[in-house]
Amino acid sequence: MNFIAAGLAVIGAALGAGLGNGQVISKTVESMARQPEMAGQLRSTMFIGVALIEAVPILGIVIAFLLVNK
Repeated sequence: MNFIAAGLAVIGAALGAGLGNGQVISKTVESMARQPEMAGQLRSTMFIGVALIEAVPILGIVIAFLLVNK
């Protein structure tokens, strides 16, 4: 049962992060197309957002390891 729970935790975290990253990057590219002079600032803000979103799958992996080694 722990292995199934660990797998679900990893799958959920990966799907959530993938969708979140897609949304952030999509909106950033759209904003860059509308205001090219803001591209540098938008890009740096996008990288910060993507880094924060990527923390979620890392937490999912930690939870999965905790469930497997229980």
